[in-house]
Amino acid sequence: MTLLEICLDDLDGVAAAERGGADRIELCAALSEGGITPSLGTVAAALRQVTAMGVNVLVRQRGGDFVYSEPEVAAMADDIRAIRELPNPAGVPLGFVIGALRPDSTIDVAAASRLRAACGDAPVTFHKAFDQTPDLPAALDDLIGLGIDRVLTSGGVTTAADGSEKLAELVVRSRGRVTILAGGGVRAANVAELVRRTGVTEVHLRAGEAQPSAARAAGAEPSVYDSGYRMVTSSAAVAAVVAELARVAA
Repeated sequence: MTLLEICLDDLDGVAAAERGGADRIELCAALSEGGITPSLGTVAAALRQVTAMGVNVLVRQRGGDFVYSEPEVAAMADDIRAIRELPNPAGVPLGFVIGALRPDSTIDVAAASRLRAACGDAPVTFHKAFDQTPDLPAALDDLIGLGIDRVLTSGGVTTAADGSEKLAELVVRSRGRVTILAGGGVRAANVAELVRRTGVTEVHLRAGEAQPSAARAAGAEPSVYDSGYRMVTSSAAVAAVVAELARVAA
């Protein structure tokens, strides 16, 4: 059956994703800003909650582009090493999500290699910075050469559905040397068709729903730092995708 990864930045969502039947989460901070590295405390809390589900941690030092200075790469490598030292009570698979580009949007092989080395034997995903590269097959070959385990991609376009033809090509090109993780606009309504059309064995999605913030729920006026709503992970949305993937596998 196709593996399901849920991207989230809410700690309550860790339990929600596992209740819904997710196989793995990508743990981030500030997804509204595109996602950055979560705090050590957040990762530690997530590892205390999970019982079997894998945890992949996004390592992205800042928002903006993916062209990093030497100090930024060093900081991300330090984050990886610190996260690897955290207690993992249930012994669940712990992996990392990284990405680095050159100014011309090709893979920054040197930076990615440093980050990959910091991960040791932990599984590593190269995130959707991949979709910004000008030649996806060449970028895929670079990542295979670096020993990257999976690549999160929508085929170089905004949604995996629109990029399904390219995703299918990448699956064929990978020849099992790297996993193509399809993400971008994946929902219960389209995941079955996406899997059938592309042959991907893993999918990635947000599974979030907007809920009133604590202040709004209490009838108070939200502060300047509070939009009045927050995105939380929905176990029902996760379960709906799991059901569709089961139907495809049947």
